[in-house]
Amino acid sequence: MGQVPPAPPTIPGAGMFPNMFPLPTGQPFGGLPMMPIQAMTQQATRHARRVYVGGLSPTANEQSVATFFSQVMAVVGGNTSGPGDAVVNVYINHEKKFAFVEMRSVEEASNAMSLDGIIFEGAPVKVRRPSDYNPSLAATLGPSQPSSNLNLAAVGLTPGASGGLEGPDRIFVGGLPYYFTESQVRELLESFGALKGFDLVKDRETGNSKGYAFCVYQDLSVTDIACAALNGIKMGDKTLTVRRANQGTMQPKPEQENVLLHAQQQIAFQRIMMQPGVMATTVVCLTQVVTEDELRDDEEYEDIMEDMRQEGGKFGALTNVVIPRPSPNGEPVPGLGKVFLKYLDTDGSSKARIGMNGRKFGGNEVVAVFYPEDKFEQGDYGA
Repeated sequence: MGQVPPAPPTIPGAGMFPNMFPLPTGQPFGGLPMMPIQAMTQQATRHARRVYVGGLSPTANEQSVATFFSQVMAVVGGNTSGPGDAVVNVYINHEKKFAFVEMRSVEEASNAMSLDGIIFEGAPVKVRRPSDYNPSLAATLGPSQPSSNLNLAAVGLTPGASGGLEGPDRIFVGGLPYYFTESQVRELLESFGALKGFDLVKDRETGNSKGYAFCVYQDLSVTDIACAALNGIKMGDKTLTVRRANQGTMQPKPEQENVLLHAQQQIAFQRIMMQPGVMATTVVCLTQVVTEDELRDDEEYEDIMEDMRQEGGKFGALTNVVIPRPSPNGEPVPGLGKVFLKYLDTDGSSKARIGMNGRKFGGNEVVAVFYPEDKFEQGDYGA
């Protein structure tokens, strides 16, 4: 009684800081704008809806990446949020050649993780979780693993069936001419050593090659040698792209240079062999193997025949070996100085042609070529 009632407390924005917190009437929480529920949900789930895509080509852009992954997700059956595009946003770092691809839902992002290694613009790309991905939080928002029902074979991917094709030493071989057979591609790659795993990717409907393959060598030290030797070379009407599937191209070490040089010499021959106009036959003709004098002596001739049977038999089933001998009266003999190896099939003859070409016999470098079967059967060795 008789005292002046205390003044109400000053609210920031109503007096001291009128421009900092405007308080228009009729808005909740002192007029702070409300974020729509949908926007809040999108922000909270973004870390689980984004995927990292690395190893992009220089020509990739936001639209091409968005279109590609939306189409692929539809093809493999990865869309779980109804019709429409699975990709809602793409950010690309062109300098470092990676992108963040944002999906509509957490489940679709998890399905996209199964696309690791998919071929985009001629090269495989890495698909990973981004660095801000929170596994424990993401588990509460939706599935964290891809669906087991995805049709990955429709886009050339094989879940869990790679076997020896996993790991950092897996090699991508792209730009293969479509007419190359599986055997020819294997032989090309085996110029560098034995393979631990190999997969020529084929169209599921037609069984035809899609023009790319993956491989892993038993001796991992030749991985970079093979990449350096094969990458960029011409094969028929194509140019090969060969690199580690999950990493950038690495240069061979100095001590690997001799192996690289030898492999490049082998490849130069194989490029000629694998032209579409060169047809494999079951007969391989070797030149610069024997001399006329060696063939005159019966005992030496038998030794040479036995050597050829043993060496030629390493590549496949031999059905005949012919080595023309000099005529006793000095008349010309067609095919003199040549060795003819007849195989049961072209698989054996192809391996022999690659394996024996360039080898040393008596100090001479052998030249191996396919020989017409009809001429061989007729005894015409002079072609």
